[in-house]
Amino acid sequence: MDLIKSRKHKELLPNQLKEACNVECFDFESTVKLQPIEGIVGQQTALKALKLGVNIKGQGYNIFVTGLSGTGKLTTIKKVLEEILPRKPKLYDYAYVYNFRDPDHPALLTFPAGKGKAFKKDMAKTIKQLRENIPQVLDKEPFLTKRKKLFAEYDSKQRKLMDDFENKLRKDNLTLGQITVGDVVRPDILAVVDGQPVMVQQLEELVKQKKISKREANKLIDKYSDYQDELHMLFKQTLKLTQEFQQKLTELESKVVTELLKIFIDQLKSKYKYKRVLKYLENVQENILQNLEVFKGQKPAEEQTPDGSVIDYFKEYEVNVILDNSHVKQCPVIVETSPTYSNLFGLIEKYSDGSGGWYADFTKIKAGSLLKANGGYLVINASDAISEPGVWKALKRVLLYGKLEIQDLTNIYQFTPSVLKPEPIEINTKIIFIGNNYVYYLLSEFEDDFNKIFKVKAEFDYEMKRTEKALLEYAQLVKKLVAQEGLLEFDKSAVGRIIEYGSRYAGSKNKLTTRFAYIADLVRESSFWASDVGAEIVTDSHVVQAYKAARERHGLYETKLKEMIKEKIIRIETEGSKVGQVNGLAVYNGGAYSFGKPTRITASVSLGSGNIINVEREAGLSGKTHNKGVLIITGYFRQKFGKKIPLNFTASLVFEQGYGTIDGDSASITEIAALISSISQIPIKQSLAITGSVDQHGNIQPIGGVNEKIEGFFDVCKERGLTKKQGVIIPYQNIQDLMLNDEVIEAVKNKQFHIYPVQTVDEAIEILTGIKAGKLLKSGRYQACTVFGEVEKKLREMRRIYRPEAKSNKTGNGKENKLKDSKKKK
Repeated sequence: MDLIKSRKHKELLPNQLKEACNVECFDFESTVKLQPIEGIVGQQTALKALKLGVNIKGQGYNIFVTGLSGTGKLTTIKKVLEEILPRKPKLYDYAYVYNFRDPDHPALLTFPAGKGKAFKKDMAKTIKQLRENIPQVLDKEPFLTKRKKLFAEYDSKQRKLMDDFENKLRKDNLTLGQITVGDVVRPDILAVVDGQPVMVQQLEELVKQKKISKREANKLIDKYSDYQDELHMLFKQTLKLTQEFQQKLTELESKVVTELLKIFIDQLKSKYKYKRVLKYLENVQENILQNLEVFKGQKPAEEQTPDGSVIDYFKEYEVNVILDNSHVKQCPVIVETSPTYSNLFGLIEKYSDGSGGWYADFTKIKAGSLLKANGGYLVINASDAISEPGVWKALKRVLLYGKLEIQDLTNIYQFTPSVLKPEPIEINTKIIFIGNNYVYYLLSEFEDDFNKIFKVKAEFDYEMKRTEKALLEYAQLVKKLVAQEGLLEFDKSAVGRIIEYGSRYAGSKNKLTTRFAYIADLVRESSFWASDVGAEIVTDSHVVQAYKAARERHGLYETKLKEMIKEKIIRIETEGSKVGQVNGLAVYNGGAYSFGKPTRITASVSLGSGNIINVEREAGLSGKTHNKGVLIITGYFRQKFGKKIPLNFTASLVFEQGYGTIDGDSASITEIAALISSISQIPIKQSLAITGSVDQHGNIQPIGGVNEKIEGFFDVCKERGLTKKQGVIIPYQNIQDLMLNDEVIEAVKNKQFHIYPVQTVDEAIEILTGIKAGKLLKSGRYQACTVFGEVEKKLREMRRIYRPEAKSNKTGNGKENKLKDSKKKK
């Protein structure tokens, strides 16, 4: 019995394969007189979100910008921020100074913008003047007279004490003298013999020489012992007098210097009337009075320590301005391209003592970009920030509490002991993260505080509607690049071709890509190819040349695959018919460049229990979406044929000569066709290729990369010679996505290549086999001599061969069968 031929299916017309740009809608002949575009193109939703986040000053209204690369996120952010720059916030300078009460915790001074640098300069000038004037004021009248009078007073008291003691000693033939013990000279009581002072220890020798009697010597020794305690008390009194003198002298010096300090410090106080600065200046004044020996020159300004380092006693009075906003005229906007911990939060530089020890002081504190952007905006790449050690944790803390603590990263991880802990700085920096949706959802899901500190999400679209306004904006965008980069002007045919490629990049007739990085590259390269041949203006031919050249530069892998197909290393059939073999279509992505390639998909069927084996999955080469597609195929067969017939077959599906990971469900219709062909033994035309996703009810669903897939199969057919029978079957919904190249359109126009849109598996099967698919009759069976009728027929044959219950009945003892027969007779 002959199979029923299918009806002729409708194919797409040339005008359905591409939405050409009607350049007659432009009121210009070239971009010469066209005005460049102002503002942002195609990102209205993201723009609203950005403006909301930028203008709301409340805590947590930081912005996370998502979108594909090349959609102009950074450009848009800069543009939005420029619009609010006239509203410059009140900016400050920040400086760290020595904390005289707690040196390990440097004190923070905050100034209005420009005042910090001036204070540093004035402070250095004041210290210099004090170093010069303090020694002078202590070396002039009236201080000298007062010091002389004070010295005379204490000298008189000391002399009286010594004279009274000397007089008492003289009465007992003793006197006060000095003796040398080693290198030390100390006072002692001496005996007087024959008018000469001698040491008490020498009296015994004088007795032997009969210069003094034993009785007189013993008497002198006893007196010597009696006066030792009094001598000790005398020196305690003398020491006390000396201390009193030093204290009085210090008070006198302080009083004189205080008057001088008041003159200089008050000048600073009158100029810098800020609470913390005034308190600092009081501490400076107090410290100077406590360290006058440094200013008097009695202690060197720089001194070598045993380890070789230098002590600068005047460093304590320096001012470390870590942020100077004196030259900032607009709202600070910082784009941190390298968001390391130190670059963002600042650092404390350390210096070695040469013996393995590390030290730091307040002058080694440096600011990071987070502080530099205080009061403004800091733009950071989100992926970079979360991948840098310590950055995300510290940034989250700053945004939650509004305080920045400048520390060394090694201190946080305790690699080295903490050296300094500077006073925290209040931060009001708005953070703008640039990232993708993966990073956003990762942080949102696993970071509890993320949604508190990033309340605004601005998502950049990768496409926009292709309206007349959008076409003009594209033209103005071209003009902007021409004006900014000195490119050749474009005629309207070239602009129209740019727009067509914009739709091609977007993957839809009705859309234009907003990944303007691609468009900008195409404009630049079109200008290059035009100038290369000496043209004065860019035409559409130059744009086409630029597009093809870009594909060639990135097309080495595609070229190699084409060569292997041409040399039949990779087997692809484009003529004849085969059972269980279908040409599927795959897309290979390479970043900004993608291409299509046909792939041979085969199916084999045997008796079994209804399982479909996905060989790619068994080999570990199948992605999750492809696995799902195969399971949907199983559901389709159960729904289509399994309601009345058990599916007693086992099938395997293979992407032949596929050695990489396969994902996506666009091959679902291909695999169904291969299975139906293998079961029914009806061959499939190898001159056709097919792509499409399928649901369990046999409805065809749209797929991605349709242009690349069609062109990939067309290139193979063209290489082998077009037979006028070759073509591609695509989902009906993908018609609106077609932006095919002119070569394919010309082949369709000349009836050398065909493109068939389908909505159901039935339509696809009829085109692939040339046989009618077959309807389900009232009897519950499919129409005979059709594809589905043949499938059903084969399935019933498999059922008769494979009947587990029949086998089990044969193992019985025969009585059950007799009982059944007797029941039937009754």
